[in-house]
Amino acid sequence: MAEINHRVGIAAAASEVYKALTTDEGLSTWWTTDTTGAGDVGSIICFRFNGGGPDFEVVELQPGTVVRWRHSGDMPVDWMGTEVSFELSNNGMQTFVRFRHSHWKEASDFMAHCSTKWAVFLLSLKEAIETGSGRPFPNDIHIDHSE
Repeated sequence: MAEINHRVGIAAAASEVYKALTTDEGLSTWWTTDTTGAGDVGSIICFRFNGGGPDFEVVELQPGTVVRWRHSGDMPVDWMGTEVSFELSNNGMQTFVRFRHSHWKEASDFMAHCSTKWAVFLLSLKEAIETGSGRPFPNDIHIDHSE
């Protein structure tokens, strides 16, 4: 199985990063402004991009250290069966976010596109926390002319 894997350092406490990954308000500052449903384990988070988008079930929360979601919707089809995780570690100067989008059936052009977009959104997370202003959809960086 294929996996997207990124790491970014954010000048903030792990608790601040965790909040940005586990609340509607936090998620809407860096991924998409249309986010609902964030909550405890078992919650379904709905992320919308022009009306459509993925749903994820929250499957693991360890405050300040781990956030894990399982894709629970029917789109995009290539995401069915995948999981997203954020592992947080702080070295006293910054919190490192190890991001994984795992259990892809195969490495494909769409997976490559998603890898780049995840990097864009992780940098948006960094900006949102460090400067107070991220670039969530629809104000994200477009990586091709079909977006």
